[in-house]
Amino acid sequence: MSESNLKYDLLIIGGGPGGYVAAIRASQLGLNVGLVERENLGGVCLNWGCIPTKALLRSSEVKHLLDNSKSYGFSIPDYKVNFEDIIKRSRTVAKSLSSGVEHLMKKNKINVHKGVAKIIESIRDQKVVKVIDKEKNELKISSKFLIIATGATSKNLPFVSSDGINILDYRTAMTPKELPKSLIIVGSGAIGSEFASFYNDLGCKVTIIEVQDKILPNEDHEISEFVLKSFKNRGIEIHINSELQSVNTKISSVECEIKNGDKKSKLTADKLLLSVGIKPNVEDLGLEALNIEMEKGFIKTNELMKTSENGIYAIGDVTDGPWLAHKASHEGILCVDAIKGLKTHKIKKENIPSCTYSRPQIASIGLTEKKALELNHEIKVGKFPFVGNGKAIALGEPEGFIKTIFDKKTGEFLGAHLVGPEVTELIQGFAIAKKLETTEEDLMETIFPHPTLSEAMHESVLDAYDRVIHF
Repeated sequence: MSESNLKYDLLIIGGGPGGYVAAIRASQLGLNVGLVERENLGGVCLNWGCIPTKALLRSSEVKHLLDNSKSYGFSIPDYKVNFEDIIKRSRTVAKSLSSGVEHLMKKNKINVHKGVAKIIESIRDQKVVKVIDKEKNELKISSKFLIIATGATSKNLPFVSSDGINILDYRTAMTPKELPKSLIIVGSGAIGSEFASFYNDLGCKVTIIEVQDKILPNEDHEISEFVLKSFKNRGIEIHINSELQSVNTKISSVECEIKNGDKKSKLTADKLLLSVGIKPNVEDLGLEALNIEMEKGFIKTNELMKTSENGIYAIGDVTDGPWLAHKASHEGILCVDAIKGLKTHKIKKENIPSCTYSRPQIASIGLTEKKALELNHEIKVGKFPFVGNGKAIALGEPEGFIKTIFDKKTGEFLGAHLVGPEVTELIQGFAIAKKLETTEEDLMETIFPHPTLSEAMHESVLDAYDRVIHF
């Protein structure tokens, strides 16, 4: 195959967790696959999101343990935080995994083209894409099928944009040259809450501004209330129902004005982090010349991830939410199977687990209590606190709880909401339960190992039916 006449069965634009997984699946099914990536394989998730932030949070967790070492039987009176080394470790972890994806591409015989892609033609089974690399060299590639997996970037506000110096986005927030003494975070979703936890544990004074009436607005109300209290107890200042009105950037500080009802106040910090959502990467992709339907700026697809343009699919953060890496990967496999004509299954959004890796950790799946009631379910709710779990007490992490929600009439498992130690690992048990459409009886009859944190999952189910044992 010459560089001047490249042709594939499937070309994928974007090498993030959606794109590279789709490429591997397509290769497994015998398709001739090409992939275009403008930066590093692994996308934002692996290079600037999911993975490096977890490396940062691990370092802050270690500091928290050192600060509380006496309760574990150790005396560590003096230690030094090497902030540069914390950042360096995070970048090393990301680089290692990106190299691992490169290896997977070679192993699966997938041709990777580095550069910026633009779709220039779409006629029946012929999609033509122009790729321009860093040296401005141009390459044209044709393919029968095309998957758009270009992801998204952080959103700015109309009156303030990230400058990487005083106004940060998620990228610059994980690579500062030094630890700021104070930080204002605008937005309290998963990203905002994780950075709040990280910087607070390292000794930075953190202030959160949230326009809605609770932090973590997508979570169940009891989870949000618990984390709000936990954050405040750690010294994190939180302003809910507060709208950012203006930002004034100075040489070494940021001053902002917020509005809460009729009350206005000013806040000052060394840095400000914008965590107000994402925008899809669709600019200069050539979509305006195609028959691709958009919705609120995102590419609209059907349940098989097909766009309104024949032969073109879209997956991941460039499409409708929830914007999660594991959803993107699953969509990649689903649409490749559909391209090959294999039997596929629909993705039920209520079966997609969500995780926030702050301290405390948060995980959820399915309906919140409020949403279940809005949908006219008559419900039974169970709760079990980790203070009643032997493993949590042994770990020295007894704070938090597990909440489960069932339909009272049918026993259908509607949702689970967890906050506390390692709940981001526990949630997969409830994800399997949701997928298998288990009832309260199935879960109550399941034997959970002892001593484990997972026993709190079992006890929460038992509590919903007045059968709780250890509390």
